[in-house]
Amino acid sequence: MSDAETLRIYDAHAADYAQKNQSYLSNDPRLLEFITACPAGGRVLDLGCGPGTSAAVMAKAGLLAEATDASAEMVALANQQTGVAARLAQFEDLKARFIYDGIWANFCLLHAPRSAFSSHLAAIKQALKPGGAFYIALKTGKGEARDTLGRLYTYYEEDELNDLLAREGFTVLNSTHGSSEGLDGQIAPWISVATHA
Repeated sequence: MSDAETLRIYDAHAADYAQKNQSYLSNDPRLLEFITACPAGGRVLDLGCGPGTSAAVMAKAGLLAEATDASAEMVALANQQTGVAARLAQFEDLKARFIYDGIWANFCLLHAPRSAFSSHLAAIKQALKPGGAFYIALKTGKGEARDTLGRLYTYYEEDELNDLLAREGFTVLNSTHGSSEGLDGQIAPWISVATHA
């Protein structure tokens, strides 16, 4: 279950979040790599889609883009994106079996409690076709904490994340490290990992 306070904050700041991420995500080399890893016309899921910016880029590239988010305001914004079919859903609502050619989880699973993380990875693995692409990005660090806006974060170091991915049957292809300013105005380090099922 998603943290109620985190969802409240995303509902309240959905437009600001969309504005902040529009130009960055549309030119994200990691997203372009994900699109290239999926077959032409493939079915993909933008998990924790936010305002649907990434899903819109996928759709424009010819992919069949589905999107889910636990914030009603984010889903409303995502459904305004051309070619995007978005629906309200929590991480634990993912019950599909072997239907997606790719799943994009960009800075969303960092809001899941650590105790549920492995089960979410297992559900993602089950939802992917064999060999399907999976991209995940998280803020790096240790433990759990709320940011200055009140959003709950769970942090992972690279070795721990790679171990968790391997345990669920993912093959890690490459990792990208960076840092960027979040909705709270703070610069935070992150890792993005490209894998396949």
